[in-house]
Amino acid sequence: MSAPETTSNPPMHGQENEPPVPLADWIDTFIRASAQVLCWLNAFLITVIIVQVVLRYGFGTGDPKYEELQWHLYAAGVMFGLSYAQVTNSHIRVDFIAMRLSPNTVRFWEIFGIIVFVFPFIYVVFYHSMDFVAESWRLNERSDAPTGLPWRWAIKAVIPISFGMLGLAVLSRLIRDFVVLVRRS
Repeated sequence: MSAPETTSNPPMHGQENEPPVPLADWIDTFIRASAQVLCWLNAFLITVIIVQVVLRYGFGTGDPKYEELQWHLYAAGVMFGLSYAQVTNSHIRVDFIAMRLSPNTVRFWEIFGIIVFVFPFIYVVFYHSMDFVAESWRLNERSDAPTGLPWRWAIKAVIPISFGMLGLAVLSRLIRDFVVLVRRS
């Protein structure tokens, strides 16, 4: 009896045998490698949660730093996970419509959606988050809790960095879809 085949994610309609696209492949590799490093944030998050629970319920004391660190690690994991979800095609999409369309039509809609909706959204969040982080840095913003975490700018810096990575992931998808369309015509 042979071992069952495992696939990481089913390909999007029309992505079954995509040819290599060097720039897009490099971007995808960079984001996947970054995600492999950043996934350790989850192990650290679990450790912090266990420490906080033991301190609070085992010793009747808690520390606001641990509670804030939990939220910071969770936020970083989610924010950086966006680009990984885009590259691995594990994000939510409306496949029941795409199943009825030809692969080229799906790619045209994907390109349209990226250019008209996704890139403008990423730009707005990235652009405005830069001022948000800069002001936090300028003020050396810290937690409102007296014993909370310092350097609030560090967690705020996750916003432009993660949206920059999301922009790269979406650019990779755009390049790949465009190259495949050009090669098929």
